[in-house]
Amino acid sequence: MYKTLKEVLTEATKQNYTVGAFNAHNLEMVPGMIRAAKEKGSPIIIQTSVATARYVGMRNFVSVCKGMAESECVDVVLHLDHARDLNDIEDAIEAGYSSVMFDGSLMPFKENIAKTKRVVDYAHKRGVSVEGEIGTIGGTEEGVTVAEGQYTKVEDARNFIEECDVDALAVGIGTHHGQFKSKTELNFPLVEELHKEIDKPLVVHGGTGVKEEDYHRLTNNGIRKFNVGTELLVAWTRKAQEMFAQTEVNTSLRNNIVPCNDAVSEIVAHKIELFMNK
Repeated sequence: MYKTLKEVLTEATKQNYTVGAFNAHNLEMVPGMIRAAKEKGSPIIIQTSVATARYVGMRNFVSVCKGMAESECVDVVLHLDHARDLNDIEDAIEAGYSSVMFDGSLMPFKENIAKTKRVVDYAHKRGVSVEGEIGTIGGTEEGVTVAEGQYTKVEDARNFIEECDVDALAVGIGTHHGQFKSKTELNFPLVEELHKEIDKPLVVHGGTGVKEEDYHRLTNNGIRKFNVGTELLVAWTRKAQEMFAQTEVNTSLRNNIVPCNDAVSEIVAHKIELFMNK
């Protein structure tokens, strides 16, 4: 079924598991990602940046995700990640995205609240879920660089969710976007305090840099959405470099692209197995 973020995270909270949110960097990645979720018996969140959504076409992403959710009998959420422009969010909702993230983390706190409330009001009236963010995640994503991330303050998070009826909250706990050459030491005392104080599903961004041995502890402390993007991009690109370097120019593109998609599917399946917290 084609689902909202709220629907899949509500079930994940009841059953104490995490739902993987996997960045699609092109349309070709999507079918293998969804089939990997089906194989593991898990819902999946397919998420796109605004730039990728514009490149592929928002309605094209919607058509593929909706169609495969029905044909493969798997719960699929299509989520717009890190949107900062309200026009992008409105366009995604109009196109059929079932979830959006408004990222006001770089704004003054009151402005973040005001704009997030506006997005929540617009989206919820149309049956679409909303993720907000408090604190910042360091690193670079889609050309936007945050030199140093900022830990989420528990009091700010509490005030934020009192004002904004978001369906999930991204928090700064020490992760970094784009990190794949090293691993992060997470602030687990903060994670545990946020879990205790915040009655909303929590979200990890910059998940590629998180050690896999930390996944279960995160799940057991309220992390219900875990973003993986850079790891998929690196795997796809490395396999593409390998395949295209050894083939003739008149070889069918399919023969080069399918192994790239398979590399992504393997990562998605592996991550989901850990996220299910068995």
